[in-house]
Amino acid sequence: MALAYIFPGQGSQYPGMGKDLAENFATAKRVFEEADDALHFSISRLCFESSVEELQLTENTQPAILAISVAVLDTIESEGFPKPNYVAGHSLGEYSALVAAKSLSLSDAIQTVRARGRYMQEAVPPGVGAMAAIMGAELKDIEAACSEAQQGQVCAPANINSLNQVVIAGNTEAVDRAGELLKNAGAKRVVKLNVSAPFHCALMLPAQERLAFDLESVSFHDLSVPLVTNVDVAVNNAAGKARDSVVRQVSAPVRWLESMQFLIQDGVDAFVEVGPGKVLSGLMRQISREVKCFNVEDTASLKAASASLGVT
Repeated sequence: MALAYIFPGQGSQYPGMGKDLAENFATAKRVFEEADDALHFSISRLCFESSVEELQLTENTQPAILAISVAVLDTIESEGFPKPNYVAGHSLGEYSALVAAKSLSLSDAIQTVRARGRYMQEAVPPGVGAMAAIMGAELKDIEAACSEAQQGQVCAPANINSLNQVVIAGNTEAVDRAGELLKNAGAKRVVKLNVSAPFHCALMLPAQERLAFDLESVSFHDLSVPLVTNVDVAVNNAAGKARDSVVRQVSAPVRWLESMQFLIQDGVDAFVEVGPGKVLSGLMRQISREVKCFNVEDTASLKAASASLGVT
């Protein structure tokens, strides 16, 4: 069996995430304590007790998802899960993957993504940008509609998630125009997303510049497990390339479909989604029915994945 750990990004959060794990595993509890110390406020309280509205602020969402993802990671490692052959993360999840690969410390990663979330929120005034999920349209048609809809504004694919789902981002008016074009062209569904910023498009360049400056003083190490990057769909083990890829991904599309296809073609036949929710597991069912995919986010799902993987 060839195994990859995959880490979720924004859109996977929910109130109460991580609480069960922290109450039942000392490893998870320690991760939340370390995260609280690093941020100088209680990210654990935010995960365990906050409202949907509070969690949806990307400045909160990003460190919360990273904290629970690393809590799950440390717990499954302590429970004897096999070491992965690869890691990958969807957008924000690439930071969790870098922690898993021993390239970033939890403290550095969680402080960085807290700032990343704030920079993204501040890059575009409320209402100026938007994102929409397009279901049942081909990527070439989505790219053409975005190009036609721009009219001097920004509109482009932001998350290429599966053959059936692509998320577009840009100026609100341009995203709306592209959505109408795609509906008229026969797309099955066009759904505006409730997000606080238009991620992974050119409107995020101000955030990317601020993050690049911060990351110059963050210590990256060569990776202990190869990572498949969002921006290049390429295997990376080097510290410098890791820093470069998380900078460029802020304004570049997340090439998730290609990343998963790359891993499958390289022989990976089992995936563990490490962190809150089942978003990546759902996408994997659209990408390939030939591989196994397990999510781990709490005690019950950990036990189920452990049994399926034969962990003793």
